[in-house]
Amino acid sequence: MSEAKIVRRQPAITTLNAGTRYWYSCGRSAIQLFCDGSHQGTEFTPLVVKVKATTEAASCQCQHTSTPPCCDGSHNQL
Repeated sequence: MSEAKIVRRQPAITTLNAGTRYWYSCGRSAIQLFCDGSHQGTEFTPLVVKVKATTEAASCQCQHTSTPPCCDGSHNQL
């Protein structure tokens, strides 16, 4: 299996609006944090994220979190 591209080794503090989003598990998206289809032709698939209410979150950018799309500090081990 290919490794996801590490965009940054720290989380992005973002406002997630209510609704369905697709988190980029591959790290290749031009619109960081969310899928733009750049995973096509790879074994990666975006993660469906359902946000119930608008909230602030520390979103993972290293693609190694065990709690996607939220950062769990895994970037500290890279």
